[in-house]
Amino acid sequence: MAVEKTDVLTALARVKSPEGAALPATGKLSDVIVTDGKVFFSITVDAALVPSWEPVRKAAEAAVRAVPGVISAMVALTGERAAGPRAPTGGPAARPSPAAPPGARPHGHQPAGQQPAVPGVEAIIAVASGKGGVGKSTTAVNLALGLRDLGLKVGVLDADIYGPSVPKLLAIRGKPQTIGGTRLRPMDGYGLKVMSIGFLIEEETPMIWRGPMVMSALTQMLREVEWGTLDVMVVDMPPGTGDAQLTMAQQVPLKGAVIVSTPQDLALIDARRGIAMFRRVNVPVLGIVENMSYFQCPECGTRADIFGHGGARHEAERQGVPFLGEVPLHMEIREKSDAGLPVVATNPDGAHAKIYREIAARVRAGLAGASKPAPQIVIEA
Repeated sequence: MAVEKTDVLTALARVKSPEGAALPATGKLSDVIVTDGKVFFSITVDAALVPSWEPVRKAAEAAVRAVPGVISAMVALTGERAAGPRAPTGGPAARPSPAAPPGARPHGHQPAGQQPAVPGVEAIIAVASGKGGVGKSTTAVNLALGLRDLGLKVGVLDADIYGPSVPKLLAIRGKPQTIGGTRLRPMDGYGLKVMSIGFLIEEETPMIWRGPMVMSALTQMLREVEWGTLDVMVVDMPPGTGDAQLTMAQQVPLKGAVIVSTPQDLALIDARRGIAMFRRVNVPVLGIVENMSYFQCPECGTRADIFGHGGARHEAERQGVPFLGEVPLHMEIREKSDAGLPVVATNPDGAHAKIYREIAARVRAGLAGASKPAPQIVIEA
């Protein structure tokens, strides 16, 4: 039985706000997204009212789950603080907030190793970049396949909520099956267990979600999916240093992070921010990959350093983190990625697959080192 948006709104009309108004009439409800029996929406209230609205959120989720044909419901409660009064023109400037004391952690962050584990998953690593367009997702998929070729059981979580690429990179179509009406079974691609928000929405649906909705989605994809037993979960992070990265660091015991960058200075500036962010939340940086490191003409063999060369290696040395390897800018990698035929899986004897497997071997060695007890390092602000 197909579920319509009107069915969901009818159910939500029976849910009352703390003041007794029907939820859809409060003006607090976001747009309701319904895709193949999966329902997504958020409730936005003043931050001070969040405690009184949490029972409403739970009631809304229960009401939607009870609608015939609904497979799952994801409801986020967003608390927003009203903007403070503006200073009079010509008045004194606002006093800046005092700097955080040296070694202070971001608000709400749990010390590394104290976050609850994902059952059955031995190690979780984040593949991140400071900016988009550097080939992070392609690197994440081929890294996961390289770890698979080392004999590990590997899963991939596509955490890039706003631009999920993994379904296309692995040519996975269809929707995840549900288990008991509450949990999802991951999809399979080239021997990897895979989950992405891209499986739950239409390809061209824009993800106009606020931070709390993103965090709710990431948490559910981590903890409400039957991952089974995995040696490594590779998480393809969205670019930047925002909610997704902080959510992963706060809610999951990340064993490490891999930073992807091109050699050019503009990309390296943002890569530095990524490294600094993971260090501030006590996540080991396993190393840097220089993607699009150079171009070699397939016709004449002439090499051109289109984005420069060696910048990521020099940055790794400067930051004191491992340099994991150079991946060239090559038509084969681009064409096979677009076709959902990653080079490590479909041309395992090729030069590019060898590069990715070497990077995977270095990441695995870094994970082994990260598992050893180490003295606490304090990163000063």
